[in-house]
Amino acid sequence: LLLAFAALLGAPSPAAAQDAAGGERAFRTRCGTCHSLEAGQNRAGPSLAGVVGRKAGSVQGARYSKALQESGITWDAQSLDRFLADPRGAVPGTSMTARLTDAAQRAAIIAHLSGR
Repeated sequence: LLLAFAALLGAPSPAAAQDAAGGERAFRTRCGTCHSLEAGQNRAGPSLAGVVGRKAGSVQGARYSKALQESGITWDAQSLDRFLADPRGAVPGTSMTARLTDAAQRAAIIAHLSGR
């Protein structure tokens, strides 16, 4: 019984699994045209593999605006949320123009990027 309970504690909840699937789906539809999740595979935008904890403007071979390279941002949930909500407001001069105004969609994408 104790082992069964421990297994349940470690199992993802149906809501968490649904959130993860929603984040993956939102990433594909909102971000996947310009960004890849494969390391080293840059598109119009840089690969977002391992983006959480990475310094902005640091992916080899990716094209960045000078503004993003000099922003001093290290990506975490808060900085990603702010940037995705309004890229040009967060980093004036960035070349990214796509805004994600839906907070739930941003949260799902950020969770997906974070591996949660």
